[in-house]
Parts: sequence; structure tokens; C-alpha cells
Amino acid sequence: MSSIFTALLISCSSNDDKTKEVSKDGSVETIMTVDHLNDSLDLIHTTYNVWVKYALVNKFVHTDTIPALGTTVEKDDDGNVTGLPYKKDYELFITVK
Repeated sequence: MSSIFTALLISCSSNDDKTKEVSKDGSVETIMTVDHLNDSLDLIHTTYNVWVKYALVNKFVHTDTIPALGTTVEKDDDGNVTGLPYKKDYELFITVK
């Protein structure tokens, strides 16, 4: 399972803040994905698309390995396990200055 985060601005859990379409008149589009490589490592891919006057003028791709967060299980309100273990996903945050 992948965590996918596409942002021009900071996206929160509410749909009010999510960008519906990237402005291609002049912007930097950032796409981040985290793929589970194995039990101890995850792969993070960061892609930057640079748009100027509706043309893609540059694309940068950065890939790196990061430590895996391990596994977790879902529990009900009483603390009883309700499913099979699954790999934890990273939370992704982008700070724009």
C-alpha cells in the first residue's frame, strides 16, 4: 500500500484545503509517495514538476530509502485486536515559506 500526497499547498484531512487542479501558469508541483520495500526499509519518492506558462519546464525526481515504521493492528474500543497486522504509513507534511 502506498501513501500518496500531492500538494501545491499544505493539505489537511478536510477536503476544503485540497488543491483540485495544479496551476500550470507558474507553480512547483510536489508529488510524494512512500512504498514499503521490506520489513525494515521504505522507499520515498519525491517528484517536483516546474510549470511556467502552461509548459513543464523541468522535472526533478529524488528517491531514497528510509527506516520502516513497523506494523500495527486495528483495535476496537475495548482494546481487542480486530484485524491482521499491516505496515504503518508515514504522515507527510510539507512546509511552504
